[in-house]
Amino acid sequence: MMTFGIEKQGKKPIYETLYESIKQDIVLGKINHGEKLPSKRTLAERLNVSVITVDAAYRLLIDEGYVYSKERSGFFVGAETSERLNKGASFITKPAQNDAASVDFRFSSLSKIMRKVITDYDRALLIKPPAFGIAELRKAISLYLYRYRGMEVDYDNIIIGSGSEYFYGMIVALLGRFRIYGLEYPSYEKISAVIRTEGAACEFLKMGENGILSDELARAKSTVLHITPFNSYPTGITADYCKRIEYIEWAKNRDGFIVEDDIDSEFAVGAKPVETVYSLSGGKRVIYLNTFSKSIAPSIRMGYMILPEELKAEYKKRLGFYSCTVPTFDQYVMAEFINGGHFERHLNRIRRKLKEQK
Repeated sequence: MMTFGIEKQGKKPIYETLYESIKQDIVLGKINHGEKLPSKRTLAERLNVSVITVDAAYRLLIDEGYVYSKERSGFFVGAETSERLNKGASFITKPAQNDAASVDFRFSSLSKIMRKVITDYDRALLIKPPAFGIAELRKAISLYLYRYRGMEVDYDNIIIGSGSEYFYGMIVALLGRFRIYGLEYPSYEKISAVIRTEGAACEFLKMGENGILSDELARAKSTVLHITPFNSYPTGITADYCKRIEYIEWAKNRDGFIVEDDIDSEFAVGAKPVETVYSLSGGKRVIYLNTFSKSIAPSIRMGYMILPEELKAEYKKRLGFYSCTVPTFDQYVMAEFINGGHFERHLNRIRRKLKEQK
């Protein structure tokens, strides 16, 4: 039974209000999975809005996985949406890598880049990389983030490492084992496993339709909040602008920090760019994580962590003695892969395929 309306809220476009209203009804179970939604024309007439407005709202719902379309049949609520949001497990084991990225990977491009790197860098490939990673790769990531995500990041704040799990441990070592680390509930099991192995305590905060519930944030004893604001696993929830701002204010009020695990974000297929919490915060109190293991292939054990300026000196002091865990050759290859535009073309191919599948 659909209950949504489109009372205009401030300067927010009508299509966004409609999108959020339908999404809320889906999450709360007022519209059952598999249920057919009204046609664009029928809903436009019922709500006295244009068909273009309804089309824009439906597109956002499709992009975020709440709705799917069938040719010549109409629009339907995703069959798994309600089930995923109502799961009660505190940790979930992540499934195998979505093969969309690795299946479409162009090995011909990679082999050419590898030969070029060997020719260009020669014996420099035998030299141990700096603790933060080679400058060429860190600069390439900085420029890529600016082009592709609109993020302004000083390359000197970027650290290269062998994936998110490695960084989880480094973050505990940096921020301290005395802290309590707040995690989304449910969440990916390895996050809590690594944090507890490092000797720190975890606190599980229940998710609502739009991220961690405000009441849960208010009662939390945590001073570090680990979030996956885009397509959180296993719920598939993406936090909107207001929730991301709420996370930032939470960290400010507690003199705490946010760990933004942005895995999967490159595969957003919507028209609206997903702004990171790191960007919204101005790079303050947010540690940003991402990895190439999901965007390219699981065998590429390489990721990067971006430190806020206020933690960089402390990181160098306490953890600067750690060696970089990614081989020099692999780093130069990835730098060439990004600088040559291959990475972004690869992502665009995957995004087009994912969009066609919706």
